[in-house]
Amino acid sequence: MDDLRDLYQEMILDHYKNPRNFHIMEGANRRAEGYNPLCGDRVTVYLLIENDTITDVSFEGSGCAICTASTSVMTELLKGQSFEEAEALFASFRGLVTADPSATVENMGKLAAFTGVREFPVRIKCATLPWHTMLSALENKHEPVTTE
Repeated sequence: MDDLRDLYQEMILDHYKNPRNFHIMEGANRRAEGYNPLCGDRVTVYLLIENDTITDVSFEGSGCAICTASTSVMTELLKGQSFEEAEALFASFRGLVTADPSATVENMGKLAAFTGVREFPVRIKCATLPWHTMLSALENKHEPVTTE
């Protein structure tokens, strides 16, 4: 179990130090901003939507390791997903980090690395901020997302 925890921590640190899809997306047709005042996380998510499918996704911002890594992994997983698939992935992730009894680690891939977040309730907002921001972009809302 300790080896698995170490592997998860290593993956989170890698995505924090080398975030994937970290850039302003020129040509994005959806975007949303999110802010976590408790931790200071700020994230802007950019989406390129074509025929109800996320064809490209990127982000910019600054935040703690959990927020940045969560956003980085999210951007990798969302490319090619439909709106319904993106919403279902968020629901599964939220269940995973909040210790929802119906949530399982199976088939969660890289997202399983965030299971440890449930042990630190204040960090749940850090992990889920980018996901709430992504949903706001999908829904084409223009108000900033906040964890408060």
